[in-house]
Amino acid sequence: MKARGTALIYDEEMTKYKLLWVDPACKIEVPERLTVSHEALVQSGLADRCVSVPVREATDADILLVHSEEYLEAVKKTPYMTLEELKEFTLQYGDVYFHPNIYHCAKLAAGATLQLVDSVMMGKVRNGMALVRPPGHHSMRSAANGFCVFNNVAIAAQYAKQKYGVKRVLIVDWDVHHGQGVQYCFEDDPSVLYFSWHRYEHQQFWPQLRESDYDSVGKEKGAGFNINVPWNKVGMKNSDYLSVFCHVLLPVAYEFCPDLVLVCAGFDSAIGDPEGKMCASPDVFAHLTHLLMNLAGGRLCAVLEGGYNLTSLPQSVCQTVQTLLGDPAPPPTNLDGPCQSALESLHCVRSAHKQYWSSLKHAAELPTSDISTKRIKLAEEGERLEKVEEEESAEEEESWPEPPKRVAPPVRTALLLPDGVACPDGCKRFSSSDDPDPVIVNKLSFFPFAGLAYMSCKMMTYLITASQICSGLALVRDVSMATMCVVQHAAAALSNRVLVVCVGDAAVPVPSTEDGKTFLVQFSNKRSEEHKYYIPVCLKKGCGDVSGFTQAVLGLLLPLAYEYDPSLVLLVRIPDSGLCDGVWLQLTGLLQGLAQGHTLVLMQEEEKACVAPTASSLLGDPAPSLGQLHAPLPEDVEALERLRRRLQVDWKLLQTTGEFSSIA
Repeated sequence: MKARGTALIYDEEMTKYKLLWVDPACKIEVPERLTVSHEALVQSGLADRCVSVPVREATDADILLVHSEEYLEAVKKTPYMTLEELKEFTLQYGDVYFHPNIYHCAKLAAGATLQLVDSVMMGKVRNGMALVRPPGHHSMRSAANGFCVFNNVAIAAQYAKQKYGVKRVLIVDWDVHHGQGVQYCFEDDPSVLYFSWHRYEHQQFWPQLRESDYDSVGKEKGAGFNINVPWNKVGMKNSDYLSVFCHVLLPVAYEFCPDLVLVCAGFDSAIGDPEGKMCASPDVFAHLTHLLMNLAGGRLCAVLEGGYNLTSLPQSVCQTVQTLLGDPAPPPTNLDGPCQSALESLHCVRSAHKQYWSSLKHAAELPTSDISTKRIKLAEEGERLEKVEEEESAEEEESWPEPPKRVAPPVRTALLLPDGVACPDGCKRFSSSDDPDPVIVNKLSFFPFAGLAYMSCKMMTYLITASQICSGLALVRDVSMATMCVVQHAAAALSNRVLVVCVGDAAVPVPSTEDGKTFLVQFSNKRSEEHKYYIPVCLKKGCGDVSGFTQAVLGLLLPLAYEYDPSLVLLVRIPDSGLCDGVWLQLTGLLQGLAQGHTLVLMQEEEKACVAPTASSLLGDPAPSLGQLHAPLPEDVEALERLRRRLQVDWKLLQTTGEFSSIA
């Protein structure tokens, strides 16, 4: 029985502390951060759809999984301190404050995180989010830091390993600050892969640590398991975030194969935040969340960290929770390609980690052996002025539209099946023997040679693009004919942009793709001529090599698909493609982040054994784990890299290297 449901953990008690004196560095950490986030979830109806899980205090034993006994005993005394004593105690640490109630709230924050881990690991829910305060990712073994008292996510990772025997934990930190406390905790531990992107600006931005740069990769056995992506300019956008996911995080994460994903969900990386000064819109967090949801069998725990704009913070929280609930992601916005600074950072990170991860072995070397993103002439007055102008410009552009309302269609998944093939639970049977709706028929133009099954395929396509059905699956006699029917109808009659992803060697006749209404990506072992809207991905073993196929999907197909931004995804499975069911389900799950979930899967009748698992994926169930991936075939790696280099002229999200024009 697969776990279902999304946990939401919140307790008003965690709002009951605040700064009691004047401190410009700490004034933004206010109780309203939590209240506006929870109120937004309630007002949107998302809270009612979640499973409410009660909060508990973390025990001393829980806290001591990460922190020293001396530090814990010192914090225990804070409830009894006078105001002056609290001020003096605070001076021991950096950018943090204490309050008589903060020890209690910090125990609740850590305990809430552990309650979420318990709920997910015991199968009571599939995933969830903990709205907690104080945040945690800056606190270290014996020190509070950066508003953080106890390191909530680090404690959760150690707890999951100890209590549930979890072998591999992925921690994704998308907060705009580097979570140095998490890094220090696990930098020599190969069982925890820590990924962080953060505003760095060549060590000029807080916490101003040399070890926050891209070349801090971990120590000893943990080398390669610490991935830092330094943002060296403000104003990073959705394209920059998605590029790093596609070209660094996802390839490594799939190779690592976590048993649990923990997200340090800091939303100071969203537009409008006074700390981050970034330009990523709240809806991008729906896509980041979706891209993580097929890892670890769907076991994902998001834990609130930063976020100080009281408008973009609750919007981003809602986008994250709605995606965890399984609603279709909104259309991706502002995907105009990564900026040059982001590409430089991406290039450095991939080069630093290529020796540790087979999925990055093809990454380009840096221009010189001793290059560092720190060695840029920031001391020059002209560049300092340019930086100030960038920040002022970012501040001027801090208005953004409210994320569009995400409405799930009345039918999540409809199946067109021949007689005798059972319809899985949760799906609506769309029978080709039913009398077609005359209103819809009048809107469709049918081919004179199309049989009833193909008419029904076109009718299902219409209902998907009209948002009456979210996704569909059709089991047909001739998948090539069905593909042609659907593409001609969707692209011509309804003026949609159709992404066709074909898995297998058979020829799939599609209309001319020169106008951009149809974009075909085909995976096979047969070479053919490509152009902008037809991309043949030729792999030596076709679709049979799990590592090579997965690498092509993550680093090639996803960037292309996001930049193309289709209104319908048509996923075609050719018989005898050689693709294993696990990879097929991962592909099906990942592609549902596009086109607001409007996905139609076409398979031939002899593949009826794959109907139930594919339908499960269309319903939102996470794909099974692929296991730790071996190195892809060298020929495939080289071929994919050549293809990526050719295509990046037209498709900017495929770029992975910077020019380093400003390096001394």
